Amino acid sequence: MAGHSKWANIKHKKERTDAKRGKIFTKIGREIAIAVKEGGADPLANSRLRDAVAKAKANNMPNDNIMRSIKKAAGELGAINYESVVYEGYGAGGVAVIVEALTDNRNRTAGDVRHSFDKNGGALGATGCVAWMFERKGVLVVEKTEAIDEDALMIEALEAGALDVEAGEDVFEITTDTSDFSSVFETLENKGYGFMIAEIQMVPANTIEVNEDNEQSLQKLLDMLEDSDDVQNVYHNAVMSA
Repeated sequence: MAGHSKWANIKHKKERTDAKRGKIFTKIGREIAIAVKEGGADPLANSRLRDAVAKAKANNMPNDNIMRSIKKAAGELGAINYESVVYEGYGAGGVAVIVEALTDNRNRTAGDVRHSFDKNGGALGATGCVAWMFERKGVLVVEKTEAIDEDALMIEALEAGALDVEAGEDVFEITTDTSDFSSVFETLENKGYGFMIAEIQMVPANTIEVNEDNEQSLQKLLDMLEDSDDVQNVYHNAVMSA
């Protein structure tokens, strides 16, 4: 995420996602597999799976791929041995960074994550060192178009259970409680809205600005982390220049 505001952050995150479409599909497939293992293959009875499917749809993952991932996971439960691991630390300039990973080898993943921090002016910290600065929320981002009536979207989102709707220059950002994320997503999807982003995120309570040198180091750190096959999501509290 990069940009003078969170709206630009959203744009840059989406651009990087588009550039790494194949890897994103692989990572979402892994999230689906873990969700199926934990709660079964029925999205109606498995909230984590519903959330993963919503994320897949927002990333333009074809429905056939989504269903294939669910069926594959349901048939290979015994072979799925990934575990969730969360790392916390600081990037250049004191930026708080949270890394969520799914791994079948904790030592390998921890080593890779630590190397990424060390190489780019950061430091891996202890569990809990930055998590208190973030709150887990559902985030839905809708691109602004002439076809979308701002007032109607806000009313429909809030009536569906959203916490807030903010209008940026190019997008609307809808936030929800994690427990309401799937229902808000499905309600708005059924009304014809499409999403640039639809996922559960760690949202920073406050952001900090970084200078040019620290920004370059931070961007390299984020790129290294996101390039890792084990890393699913990376969150931070920086405001960076476009």
